[in-house]
Amino acid sequence: MTPDYVLYLSKETLMTSMQILLPILGGGLIVGLAVGIFQAVTQINEMTLTFIPKMAVVGFVILLLMPWFIDVMVSFTQEIFNQIPLMVQ
Repeated sequence: MTPDYVLYLSKETLMTSMQILLPILGGGLIVGLAVGIFQAVTQINEMTLTFIPKMAVVGFVILLLMPWFIDVMVSFTQEIFNQIPLMVQ
C-alpha cells in the first residue's frame, strides 16, 4: 500500500462521509436559523423550542434520504472491496 493510495482512500472516505452528513446537518442548520429568527422576533428564549424542531427535521431527513445514504455507502464499500487485490500487489 503506497502513500498515494492511502491519500486516495482518505479522500474518498471523507467525501463519502460529507455526502451523507451534509443533508442532515444542512436541515438542522436551516431549522436552527429559522427558530433563532423566530425567537429573536418574538423574544421567546426557550431552549426546548430550538431542540425539538431540529431533532424532528434531522430524523425526517434521515428517514427520507435513507435509501440514498445506503446506496452511497454500498457503492463506497464495493469500491473498497474491489481495491483489495490491488493493495496486495
